[in-house]
Amino acid sequence: MLAKITVSDYMSKRLVTLTPDSNVIDAIKKLLDHKITCAPVIDQRGHLLGMFSEKDGMKVFLESVYNQGMSGKVGDYMSTDTISVDAESSIVDLAEKFHPSSVRSFPVFHAGEFVGIISRTDVLKALVSIE
Repeated sequence: MLAKITVSDYMSKRLVTLTPDSNVIDAIKKLLDHKITCAPVIDQRGHLLGMFSEKDGMKVFLESVYNQGMSGKVGDYMSTDTISVDAESSIVDLAEKFHPSSVRSFPVFHAGEFVGIISRTDVLKALVSIE
């Protein structure tokens, strides 16, 4: 049953996004306000440039301690070496990708276009939905 569920069935399509020029403190507030662990960083055309996560926020935190200031742009801290998944891939394949990884969310692409985000929580929702 789970093998028939695809990533597109559970991915988030309405996203909280950031730009590389976003202030990092505002970006962290956005993550906290929306209770999310990461947000895609996109350009003016909606193309994915990277991801800004809680882990990137830790870099901001530590830098503010050492440098006595809290400034910077998302583009200076975001992760650009993101691993993406295809919208039509099986949720089981996705779970296998999540299992050994510390990454909590992956960007989702369909036909080369960025279409959403899928998280570990989404995989668990798929599991309990078949009960």
